[in-house]
Amino acid sequence: MNRSNEGAPGRSITAGADFLHLAIDEAPEGGKSDWLARQIRLALADGRLPVGSRLPATRVLAGELGVSRGVVTEAYQRLVEDGHLAGRGRNGTIVVGAPAPITVTRPPTPTSSPSPEVLFAAAPGAAIFDTMRRARARIDLSPGFPDLAAFPRAAWLRTERRVLDHLAASDLGYGDPRGTPALRLAIANWIARNRGIRADPDEILIVAGTAQTLSLLGRVLRDDGLSAVAVEDPGSLGSRQLLHNCGLATPPVEVDSEGIRVDELRATGEAAVLLTPAHQFPTGVVLRGSRRGELTRWARECGGLIIEDDYDAEHRYDRTPVPAVRSVLAENVVYAGSVSKLLAPALRIGWVLAPPKYRDALVDAKRFADLGNAALPQLVLARFMESGAMERQLRHLRRHHRHRRDAMIKAIATHLPGALVHGAAAGLHLTVTFDADCADTELAATALAREVKVHPLSWHSQRPRRPGLVLGYAASTPTDIDEGVSILGEVLRDSGVGSGA
Repeated sequence: MNRSNEGAPGRSITAGADFLHLAIDEAPEGGKSDWLARQIRLALADGRLPVGSRLPATRVLAGELGVSRGVVTEAYQRLVEDGHLAGRGRNGTIVVGAPAPITVTRPPTPTSSPSPEVLFAAAPGAAIFDTMRRARARIDLSPGFPDLAAFPRAAWLRTERRVLDHLAASDLGYGDPRGTPALRLAIANWIARNRGIRADPDEILIVAGTAQTLSLLGRVLRDDGLSAVAVEDPGSLGSRQLLHNCGLATPPVEVDSEGIRVDELRATGEAAVLLTPAHQFPTGVVLRGSRRGELTRWARECGGLIIEDDYDAEHRYDRTPVPAVRSVLAENVVYAGSVSKLLAPALRIGWVLAPPKYRDALVDAKRFADLGNAALPQLVLARFMESGAMERQLRHLRRHHRHRRDAMIKAIATHLPGALVHGAAAGLHLTVTFDADCADTELAATALAREVKVHPLSWHSQRPRRPGLVLGYAASTPTDIDEGVSILGEVLRDSGVGSGA
């Protein structure tokens, strides 16, 4: 962008554009068209630009703002597409419609940030993750997030426009509760290419993320007579909470260096188990070939049900992702995936493949829950996937996240030399454990008091084990990662934790 004729900071538009009172230096770098379009919308809404008035020519406005003409042209085009402006040839760009007047209301008073001592003082309750998100921290090393700043906004916006350009009126009505056919087909192709799963689109149910998969499935299993689902230990606290909310117990099964202990699973006598076999949360262990064989025999001999949470399997850095268990044992596996770790949790789009025994019941549960996911984001995602944009995003994220993974490993070696690192080959987080007699909740509380946010490993464990911390790296810069781990090193030294692991 040519910035050679920019004015001094705070310069406002004068000739022909007094309606805006803009200072382009307020605009975020790389987002000037978005910012300009938003400012013009405000002028439309509050009457500074009445219907019938003419906007400055793109060349004139660009010159007064000190930006390229393309920035102004793009902003005008977005407002034309919204129906607010119209190009009238030599008569210029005319206001033909205005958004509803803006009513300014006082935002609700935010709930105060909880103190670290209160947050980690007791066993985590149902709202613990909401409370954690509210907790103030300068450096957030919480696990479970990709780099949200890497969301492909421009590509997503282009895709959304293409979808809207070709959208039939009938597509705006109520749809199939199973999800739009376009997205189910796109997901069938995606999991065939990336996870080795062959599935008919009619087998796929679109849900609001893996959390909804577990909520719907939990009710279905409860109605089928199950009272418990065995889970990995350590394993996801959030998943256990979802199953508990459905009235299901979660007996723990130990995870070792090869994955879940199938002998312990047999000993529980349970008919269902929840697993993260491609990259176990939180240890990062991959379910080994011999254990896969044992698990397959258990499922076939006992009629056992495996719930496969494939939450971040695509994020592998040092080798090809292992195939999904569903790819070799479809009749005994409920497979759950989502775009939360590929794009963003905010999309709330996931998918589930269930054996025929549970398929109809899950569709009924989804229908009565919400009549199906919102169709428009599904259609955008379907085109995004089929266009190759998702593959490009995944390749970008693998390089991007690997760089941050390497930064965290380096920081741990420098600042936590005695910590044992788990799960470095894949995913969006690392787990570190310490050979020390201390409470990892106290370590996490002290770190938060110093504005570094982490999860204590004990939150994700049902049985006592060595203390540890679960550290997300994907959503933080290498500089923040190094500083955050450095502070953790100081916390450990101040607490008297030794360097052994």
